[in-house]
Amino acid sequence: MTALDRLAATIAARKSADPESSWTAKLLAKGPEKCAEKFGEEAIEAIIEAVKGDRAKLTAEAADVLYHLLVMLAARDVTLADVAAELERREGVSGIAEKAAR
Repeated sequence: MTALDRLAATIAARKSADPESSWTAKLLAKGPEKCAEKFGEEAIEAIIEAVKGDRAKLTAEAADVLYHLLVMLAARDVTLADVAAELERREGVSGIAEKAAR
């Protein structure tokens, strides 16, 4: 099990936790829209660090992006396994061909 798998499992477990005892539960309690907003904020912070070229800060922001992506997915009952299955479905397909098929 990877760190990403463990994080996804922790987030799933926090869906039923007390929002006063868990940041993840607090985010989820605010609803999918707030989770999406937080994901967007973190994505922008990662973009800024990518442009600046600070590898350590970009790494930290990327970790935040992945966490908030998983929270946003959990808010809509989409699992990491669902995303992995979609990636596997696309594996070996040209990005150009895949986009044209949408």
